[in-house]
Amino acid sequence: MVVRAAVVGATGYAGAELVRILSGHPRAKLSMITSRQHAGTTFSDIYPALAGVVNLSCQTFSPETVSEAADVVFTALPHKASMAVVPGLIDRGKKVIDLSADFRFKDPALYEAWYEPHQAKDLLQSAVYGLPEIYSNEIQKASLVGNPGCYPTSVLLPLLSLVKAPFVDLGNIVADSKSGTSGAGRSVSLATHFCEVNEGVRAYKVAEHRHNPEMDEVLSLVAGRTIHITFTPHLVPMTRGMLTTVYVGLKGSVSTQEVASYLGSFFANKPFVRICPPGRFPDTRHVKGTNYCDIGLKVTERTRRLIIVSAIDNLVKGASGQAVQNMNIMFGFPETAGLDQVPFPL
Repeated sequence: MVVRAAVVGATGYAGAELVRILSGHPRAKLSMITSRQHAGTTFSDIYPALAGVVNLSCQTFSPETVSEAADVVFTALPHKASMAVVPGLIDRGKKVIDLSADFRFKDPALYEAWYEPHQAKDLLQSAVYGLPEIYSNEIQKASLVGNPGCYPTSVLLPLLSLVKAPFVDLGNIVADSKSGTSGAGRSVSLATHFCEVNEGVRAYKVAEHRHNPEMDEVLSLVAGRTIHITFTPHLVPMTRGMLTTVYVGLKGSVSTQEVASYLGSFFANKPFVRICPPGRFPDTRHVKGTNYCDIGLKVTERTRRLIIVSAIDNLVKGASGQAVQNMNIMFGFPETAGLDQVPFPL
């Protein structure tokens, strides 16, 4: 079985990464790409790296033409734009994987408090949060997946594995993330101008980043009680990659090795999560261009805290690779299909 895949919004960074991954997927055929800004332009004229690999031209979006061309549709559109597009695709029987935040929330009021009035509230309850290592069973049966972004993926993957652990204090969690500038998207912005980013590191949207309530909601739903975490994002002068450090309070006595064993058991048979051996911690270079999430940890004896470090490629496991992983699960393909890139050793 080969599925036809369309990418709506193919010329942004996440969309282009989807095009790259899908063009080499053994069970998917990239059948259509759309772009409002670049309609009529050959994709390789926008991204010359894919010359001779992707020969499709960008088309103007319409739900009718996209639905005719594809079995599954990836909507790689900005937040607040997808909700105007997705209902027409769902109504036509398409499976949709949305890379924006528009279908990640269960509570419409929470979404609206951080974004804007939601135009497709009726789809929120049926949409599945697309973190495959946690929601694989639900994703298998889903028609609509809200694909998590890079910050939630890097924070939630290690934390959700520990929600039921008896030694974790869920009322005392701090997360600190550092992202490459591609996470801000391809649109021109002074904040991501080379001269503004190079040779500096800065925190932004401190205590007010809109991915914070998304993480709180998912953690609370899994834990069965309200959880709020303290989250601070940082921008660092690199193109791609994300490193997150999570500080978790502990109850009782537990060792680094015991926590590592707990995580190892939780993520057994999860092909894209790699637990670092004690004494080694993740590096963004080791996951670049891959769908891996590397996790390292240490229990501090003096302060009785668990320190967890995770590393992902923000455009792959943090966006497009995870979206393809979700597609694989939805169609019953091997979870690693199209995502078995070997990491660079340097």
